[in-house]
Amino acid sequence: MALVKMKELLEGAKKEGRGIGAFSVGNLEMVMGAVKAAEELATPIILQIAEVRLPHAPLALIGPLMVAAAKEAKVPMAVHLDHGLEYSTIKEALDIGFTSVMLDASRDSFEENIRKTQEVVKLAGQYGATVEAELGLVGGSEDGSTDHGVKCTNPQDALTFCRETGVDALAVAIGNAHGDYPVAPTLRFDVLQEIKDLVSCPLVLHGGSGITDRDFQKAIACGITKVNIATASFNAVTKSAEEYLQSAGKHNYFALNEAMVKGTYENVKRHIEIFNTLEV
Repeated sequence: MALVKMKELLEGAKKEGRGIGAFSVGNLEMVMGAVKAAEELATPIILQIAEVRLPHAPLALIGPLMVAAAKEAKVPMAVHLDHGLEYSTIKEALDIGFTSVMLDASRDSFEENIRKTQEVVKLAGQYGATVEAELGLVGGSEDGSTDHGVKCTNPQDALTFCRETGVDALAVAIGNAHGDYPVAPTLRFDVLQEIKDLVSCPLVLHGGSGITDRDFQKAIACGITKVNIATASFNAVTKSAEEYLQSAGKHNYFALNEAMVKGTYENVKRHIEIFNTLEV
């Protein structure tokens, strides 16, 4: 249907009281599987890739593929750079045609996070693109290599941060973490509710893989609009490929391709259905 700004999708989801899935991809098969699920459920989604994943999927190659897929999709889609770390990477994504970028300066000082975010907001404005930032510390790391701890977002800091930067979306830390959870996390819905009451921009939940269905729906009811899913999708692709390669008979690339598409499709579809279901 169209490649759209992420801000449009967030505003629509927020108005309807549902969550919108932002699904990380790393190859053609994952893009195809995510698009297939979104089209089947007639639900817009966000295709995204984190900067730490670029050594495995260079932005100059995967980026145009993601943009082309969104343009050809039968439902509106945004294309987002997740956890951008370098200004140059963010600019490259915008030049390729990404309609949204995230600067992650959450480990910097509060003042430095504001300063860097202001620079990215100014840059993205030249492209008409959406900007997401992060405040507080979401546990783990996007590639699983480190764990820099969890520090819940301070609601008053969130108010100041959004006012000073003008970001379109804010990723918050409420006990969530990137990667695989040993057990389901205990989310601070009280903190989330307080942030929602103070901040008008859409809120984002990172580290979505492993959170229970009910907690997803409760988080959405408490103010989360965008939900990031990465680890669950990569795990689903790996599992589907393993099952195919362990099956009897002769194997070939084309059937492997279909298995990886299927793994992504099933995972994305399941999460879309969760995010579209309002808490009762």
